[in-house]
Amino acid sequence: MEKLKIEEVEYPFLEKPLRVIERENGHKIVLGYKHGGICNISSWVKTGSINEDDEINGISHFVEHVMFKGTKTYKAGYFDKTLEAKGAIVNAATWKDYTFYYVTLPYGKNGEDFKLAIKLHADMMLNPIFPEEELGLPFDYDKEIPEVKRERSVVIEEIGMCEDNPWTKVYNQCNQNMYTQHPYKRDVIGKRQIISSIPQEKIMEYYLKFYTPNNITTIAVGDFDEDEILELFLKEFDFQERKNSLDTFEYQIDEPKKAQFFEKYGNVTTGFMMYGFLGPKACEAKEIIALDMISIILGEGISSRLHQNLIENAKESVFNMVSSCHYQFKDGSNFFIQANFKPEKKELAIELINNEIRKINEMITQKEFNKARKKLISSFASDAETVSSIAETIGDYMTKLNDIKPVNDYLKIVNNLSIENLIEVAKKYINLDFATISVLMPDKNKKKENE
Repeated sequence: MEKLKIEEVEYPFLEKPLRVIERENGHKIVLGYKHGGICNISSWVKTGSINEDDEINGISHFVEHVMFKGTKTYKAGYFDKTLEAKGAIVNAATWKDYTFYYVTLPYGKNGEDFKLAIKLHADMMLNPIFPEEELGLPFDYDKEIPEVKRERSVVIEEIGMCEDNPWTKVYNQCNQNMYTQHPYKRDVIGKRQIISSIPQEKIMEYYLKFYTPNNITTIAVGDFDEDEILELFLKEFDFQERKNSLDTFEYQIDEPKKAQFFEKYGNVTTGFMMYGFLGPKACEAKEIIALDMISIILGEGISSRLHQNLIENAKESVFNMVSSCHYQFKDGSNFFIQANFKPEKKELAIELINNEIRKINEMITQKEFNKARKKLISSFASDAETVSSIAETIGDYMTKLNDIKPVNDYLKIVNNLSIENLIEVAKKYINLDFATISVLMPDKNKKKENE
């Protein structure tokens, strides 16, 4: 009989502790009880663009797409159609640190629908075949376009839509230049030339390397008998003889560079700008949460400083939009300030944003601090209201930190932070000496500079 390491972990706002199970092969299972008729099952794989290089950039996202294209047991389309007929939401997502797949659906009479979802989900995760009739044959994107479109073409079209988006252009330019070596520098969606030519064998090789027992956490949240569902998990998630990869996949995070400025031109009518700053690792919870609060104060919502000072109460019209955001990753977060502005006022736009960055390094009012703290606490509570959001929080912690217990420290950290802590963190990370600034300007501005 398989030996299981079972631990109970308290989770904020839930009636019962989570059950965290680690199997002999390293596969982790997390069961969360939440009263109601809706259940969620998801599997989180510790792979994304972090495990790619220039030759396979975008393969993680491509694998996410083609995982739904049939298994050794079921043909392409069966998984989606069967579960959606039961009222399920079926989807997946790829990011830098992870790829995850989920099903949210009603429990069903005697739990039969949820049990079916577990069976089909496990089959999809363990037995994909990536058939070429679904993938589409490899081709040279620069020389030919296939007449019959398959999933390969769908992904290529998605890449094209992203590449045509001015925000994607300015983000990619900023993100690529913030890093020197770390794989985070690559775009998650990948490149058309790679997706068009990558063979089925390479896709299967990547899948077998990273979709290993110790690299997957499977989560179930809902109103069910935990012993019964655990038994079903152990039966359906049969990895058989699949071995864990011996690679550790650890990367050294880049040190912040000196200030950099990059400008490109494109078919746009307004200016687009993004400031990028490297932040702390996901495990540095106090600094991560402080940067979340700083982002709220600086540029999230119409009451934020950037909106109030540079749009609502601006002395002259320079910006159409300006905001901030903070993305957390295992090896280090990113803090961004983004703006859409009148291109003829580019220099003034830069000066005004620089001034706001300097001010956030010097002063935060008690009113701003209290509002940001209240918003974080409220968001944290709302994330425990649905089975989907609970599962996403668990998956995020288990993927980035290999542990769910730190979730219990969140509210304590938020309540113990001070204005001085925020200013200290702002000075450390949102520092103009280490800013990477990316600008996209209309083509006509390039012509003027050349005259």
